[in-house]
Amino acid sequence: MTTTTPLLLITADPSHPLAHLALRYARAYLKGAANSDDVDNNDTNSVGSSDNATSELPLLNVFFYGDSAHIANRLRWQSADQLDLTKEWQSLAERYQLPLPVCVSTALSRGVSDVDNSSRHQLDGANLATGFTLVGLSELAMMMQDDCRLIQF
Repeated sequence: MTTTTPLLLITADPSHPLAHLALRYARAYLKGAANSDDVDNNDTNSVGSSDNATSELPLLNVFFYGDSAHIANRLRWQSADQLDLTKEWQSLAERYQLPLPVCVSTALSRGVSDVDNSSRHQLDGANLATGFTLVGLSELAMMMQDDCRLIQF
């Protein structure tokens, strides 16, 4: 049986409700997939390692594009009464070994940069949050090439 891996294409600015919905969807999906994996790994017919971190297929693919690149800005301040999407994505990524790729061109155009790009483009500093990586659109194309279910937020 072939399963499709959801691909969350997040384009909404962190202040937009869709950015928050994307995080809630990812949490719910990963929690359900992890619980399902535990059941599958106890099945004597299952193939592969029972260690979730070493499974071949990702549980979920995420790609930050456009205004969602602001989520990857480690300097983005959030008041205490608001959900800090940057920290929440970092926590989710750490828990589920989830890569957090961000389109490099949309990030740079919104003032989000890593050390390499800051040096390459003579920028004053880097502000990419830990756990996020700047990547080209080829990464998104490769995710879409696999059997995926694309969901845009």
